[in-house]
Amino acid sequence: MSERRSHRGSSGAGGRGHTRCRTAHTEVSFFVSEVERGLREDRYAQRLSPSAPVYLAAVIEYLTAQILELAGKEAHNNGERTITPRLLDMAVHNNALLSTLFDTRTISQVAPGRD
Repeated sequence: MSERRSHRGSSGAGGRGHTRCRTAHTEVSFFVSEVERGLREDRYAQRLSPSAPVYLAAVIEYLTAQILELAGKEAHNNGERTITPRLLDMAVHNNALLSTLFDTRTISQVAPGRD
């Protein structure tokens, strides 16, 4: 008689139990532990819920994807094959929502002759 075992949360015999980090568990690209460390070290709050760094990592990933998509479109429109800091800057400033978010921020300092 074969016995069925649940692989969720049990470490069972044979080493089948796998512990997964929160980054892999939540399927985000940014490291949740790094986001949490940044939040704790910079002391943004006295208490931090376990879901706060996961949510923030997901938001950062979403914003990054949106900016890269817009920069890719700018590169395509300008006949370029690579995304440069200038194209990132153009993508952010041509988008109404992103331009207000990054209003007072400098995206990068491009060295002369490298643009």
